[in-house]
Amino acid sequence: MAIDTAPPVTTAGPTPPARTVDPPEPRRFGIGRAFAWAFMVLVIAGSLFPFYWMLRTALSSNNALYAGSDSLLPVQPSWGGFERVFGLQSGQEAIDAGGAGQPIDFWRYLFNSVVVSTLVTVGQVFFSAMAAYAFARLEWKHREKWFAFFLGGLMIPAIFTLLPNFVLIKQLGLVDTLLGIALPSMLMTPFAVFFLRQFFLGISKEVEEAALIDGASKVRVFFRLILPMSTAPIATLAILTYISVWNEYFWALMVSYTDKSRVLTVALGVFKSQTPQTGPDWAGLMAATLVAALPMLLLFMVFAKRIVNSIGFSGIK
Repeated sequence: MAIDTAPPVTTAGPTPPARTVDPPEPRRFGIGRAFAWAFMVLVIAGSLFPFYWMLRTALSSNNALYAGSDSLLPVQPSWGGFERVFGLQSGQEAIDAGGAGQPIDFWRYLFNSVVVSTLVTVGQVFFSAMAAYAFARLEWKHREKWFAFFLGGLMIPAIFTLLPNFVLIKQLGLVDTLLGIALPSMLMTPFAVFFLRQFFLGISKEVEEAALIDGASKVRVFFRLILPMSTAPIATLAILTYISVWNEYFWALMVSYTDKSRVLTVALGVFKSQTPQTGPDWAGLMAATLVAALPMLLLFMVFAKRIVNSIGFSGIK
């Protein structure tokens, strides 16, 4: 008996040739793109020029600024402005360099600004997160109406609240104290509550319900589940709040009267008012402004990407 060992016959047709993908054509650098890049460069240069002019003035000699006002480079380069800010010049040396000769307690003002900004940031983020969770997850009567009423606070100009807040702080005996500066904005703000509530609404309810089934309370769910899942928007809100409080001027000017509670922004105004006979100490003022703004610039540069990404969040994927 013979065994047929012939290979099986296949009915499939010929193998189709592999498809080739054409590489994308390089984008041509046309006139429109050239104008767009030129416009972008001009916008960036216009935005950065004030900072350069601040640095140029701070590195100039105050006595020579008026004579070389048209120079784009520092006029008679000198570190005198920074030395006056940090108290490294004597009174007579400061007067000879074009300063007022009155010392400023820069490190005290810096410490006050750090304390006030930290108190407001920690308090506002914490209490706003709790209020936002209540508006987003807790079920209670007329919740949406109360939230709309609370959100109406965004339409009230801040200047309308200055006098009532000042009367309250005075009655509490907190005038000319760091707590008096921080207290009005340390609890919560409508924007912070709205910002965090939108993120909490995007968190899956199934995750929270699973924790409740396992026996966790609402408080435990908030601290052990919701807050760790919300680090990105909370960090963004903290950074924005810190920068805003650091730059606050008018309220701190109303409440603080002495160096023990004076923050950097108010101290800069006092420094400018100490005008010598020859004119304002522009070199020292720009040096102080640059040193005061540098921490916030570095903070924003480090966390700029996180801020931009978190502002446009849509929930957890």
